[in-house]
Amino acid sequence: MGSTLYNKIYLGRGPLLGSRRAQLALLLGVIAGAGIGWYALRSLR
Repeated sequence: MGSTLYNKIYLGRGPLLGSRRAQLALLLGVIAGAGIGWYALRSLR
């Protein structure tokens, strides 16, 4: 029971969004969203 998700988050290094992996995932999500939005606007014209 020492490896539960709560313990990983609570004992992890800093906040959840402070981790490199979360920042990278957020950055990729923003880039993907911007690309999809640009493509949708371009295809509507």
